[in-house]
Amino acid sequence: MRSHRDGVLLVCIWEFAAYGRGTLSPVDPPPRLGARGLYKYVRNPMDLSVLVVLLGEGLLTRSRGLLEYTLGWFIWINLVVLFYEEPALFRAFGASYRAYTASVPRWLPRPVRS
Repeated sequence: MRSHRDGVLLVCIWEFAAYGRGTLSPVDPPPRLGARGLYKYVRNPMDLSVLVVLLGEGLLTRSRGLLEYTLGWFIWINLVVLFYEEPALFRAFGASYRAYTASVPRWLPRPVRS
């Protein structure tokens, strides 16, 4: 399971570096909005992959403690996204980020229409 999460992380890092021309570090953010790759489907694919891994491990091991940790982690990451990341991205990218948030969901990808 870990390799799937690591794979998502590597894809996201590649998108930051290759398209956004930045890093994951808040001190070196990408100068361009990277709405490509996995970011076309959800705005937070790295966080979503961690959530899926934690939830899967909690369910697989039937660990109430791990499931409680997962819930706490998800509440925390939502607070970070809502009160730090998104406001910073709105300031940095303005109208393009507003359009992005209108078309790409924060956590759950929209069903693909045929």
